[in-house]
Amino acid sequence: MATYTLPELPYDYAALEPVINPQIIELHHDKHHAAYVKGANDTLEQLQEARDKEAWGAINGLEKGLAFHLSGHILHSIYWHNMTGDGGGEPLEKDGVGELADAIAESFGSFAKFKSQLTKASATTQGSGWGVLAYEPVSGRLIVEQIYDHQGNVGQGSVPVLVFDAWEHAFYLQYKNQKVDFIEAMWKVVNWQDVAKRYASAKQRANNLLLVP
Repeated sequence: MATYTLPELPYDYAALEPVINPQIIELHHDKHHAAYVKGANDTLEQLQEARDKEAWGAINGLEKGLAFHLSGHILHSIYWHNMTGDGGGEPLEKDGVGELADAIAESFGSFAKFKSQLTKASATTQGSGWGVLAYEPVSGRLIVEQIYDHQGNVGQGSVPVLVFDAWEHAFYLQYKNQKVDFIEAMWKVVNWQDVAKRYASAKQRANNLLLVP
């Protein structure tokens, strides 16, 4: 039985227009995300076979493959819920996300400074990757991470709460090679309610994520 399954989208393919067109959403979810789910399950099966046979010649590639596919599955699962057709703007206390707004201001100086950093981190990824707002449990603050592929350049223990997919398959059919334009447009569909819930959950579970002396 497969360990991981492709989650259903929380909206229809056209829900994020005009920021992201339906064709991109369909291909991105049904093909690319599905491939990461299959890759993670296939790699787990290969690791089980390696254990059963005590055959470890491919262990380095298998471990790297598991990290790649599993991280791709996790980040995409967050990505879909981080967006909504009714989103955008910035988190505000009047919308019930004041705790997140305060944390952003405390960690980055202001929302504008945070937005600038995450935009640059996302738009300047070399090759394939993500821009991520994450909760870092040791300091108890929010940080921006620039992730290569799905798993490289990540601080251990950090919990992603807002992710911008900067892989070409996320935007190329609509934005061509203008990654910056896509990232700028992404701010119009951010689901701050979802981000706030993820932040609150990560903060609540911080002591369980990492034991700090």
